[in-house]
Amino acid sequence: MENKLVISPSPHIHGGDSIQKNMYSVLIALLPTSLISLYYFGLGALIVTVVSITSCVTVEYLIQKFLMKKEPTIRDGSAILTGVLLAFNLPSNLPVWIIIIGALAAIGIGKMSFGGLGKNIFNPALAGRVFLLISFPAQMTTWPVPEPASMHYTDGQTGATVLSLINEGVHDLPSYTDMLTGNMGGSLGEASAIALLLGFVYLLVRKTITWHIPVAVIGAVALFTGIMHGIDPYSYVNPFIHLLSGGLLLGAIFMATDYTTSPMSKTGMLVYGAGIGILTTIIRLFGSYPEGVSFAILIMNAFTPLINNYIKPKHFGGK
Repeated sequence: MENKLVISPSPHIHGGDSIQKNMYSVLIALLPTSLISLYYFGLGALIVTVVSITSCVTVEYLIQKFLMKKEPTIRDGSAILTGVLLAFNLPSNLPVWIIIIGALAAIGIGKMSFGGLGKNIFNPALAGRVFLLISFPAQMTTWPVPEPASMHYTDGQTGATVLSLINEGVHDLPSYTDMLTGNMGGSLGEASAIALLLGFVYLLVRKTITWHIPVAVIGAVALFTGIMHGIDPYSYVNPFIHLLSGGLLLGAIFMATDYTTSPMSKTGMLVYGAGIGILTTIIRLFGSYPEGVSFAILIMNAFTPLINNYIKPKHFGGK
């Protein structure tokens, strides 16, 4: 009986990945965008980001410690990442008390009410962002004008975003250079297409995410906005403006790719990403909101179980 047959659940081989490793990889990928937002929005960006991270970590700790009666897991980096992504979906002049409410909604409702990390069906940061957008529409749509090294917080000059100008029929838009570098109004995470794409490359190299969802989202938006622009160039701007403005790149790269709320198979990821891109385009072109990425991702989050059920990954050794 010396050679015992030991039966244990999988996994039997560990690939080296961990929740903590993946979370901090995404945080590193967000550093270029964070630096750009600090450059253009200064003190306001710093306050919003710090308050959001602190609030998310605190809320998760308190819920786990005193309501769920379990050991807090705030060291895994997931609450910090939620705080950063929530901040990146907010304007840099948002009052502190509203940010705290957003953190309560993101962590308390969007994450912990489902049981915590890995059990939530909606992206927590987007759940918090949409909660604030519905509850405080005026504050959530008042956008500071970029002022390099600004020391303003709630008293800075404000203006319209690119998508707001498009929605109002204005044709005098920021240049492609401004959109690439982040010299335009918007939330913190909409600061710079170049910074977001640098983060995307880093995540691909690290194999933290795959290309399927971001490319499907971006491709669908480019295709359908391109068709509409071809039909009526005066009423519909060219697809490059849609790709470089708003929260499209932030959502496609950093939020639609959330492991818990996105499909498991590569084919499912493509379907999921294309759905986000189509819904984003419909909301932007025909809805009352100038931006539609957040709503599109949350809607497709709800379809993820259905996609997983009908588009299943091939089992090992299967044909």
